[in-house]
Amino acid sequence: MSIQERIQLDITQAMRTKDSARLDVLRAMKTAIKMKEVEKVKALEESEVLQVLQTLVKQRKDSIEQFTKGGRSDLVAREEDQLTILQSYLPAAIGIDEIKAVVAQVIGELGTASPKDLGKVMKAVMSKFVGKVVDGKLVSESVRAQLGG
Repeated sequence: MSIQERIQLDITQAMRTKDSARLDVLRAMKTAIKMKEVEKVKALEESEVLQVLQTLVKQRKDSIEQFTKGGRSDLVAREEDQLTILQSYLPAAIGIDEIKAVVAQVIGELGTASPKDLGKVMKAVMSKFVGKVVDGKLVSESVRAQLGG
């Protein structure tokens, strides 16, 4: 079952159980996917749907950070609930150990050792994680640490 089919089934279920919080998140997910399809003028592949969902997750994390700084614990709680629902549709995230291993491998393959090569290494590392859930910030920190920057 595709992610889009699962979202549609869960929307129906949320309507039946009158779970308005979950229903709002699911509808937002469906809308974001539909907007991307309209933008591309074609149906999205699973990897593209995952990218849309990852963008929504990132937006929620940014919102949580901003609301925390602003002292809005009520909005933080709401965003965290939405984040939990969104993350349930994504595969498990890549762990830091695997990130470090791939970064070391790429640095070895490219023969880079200078912090100036950060962009080249980041691009190569991120290309290895296409279609997987990986935190770009963790990748960047790992690359910087291994390049000595």
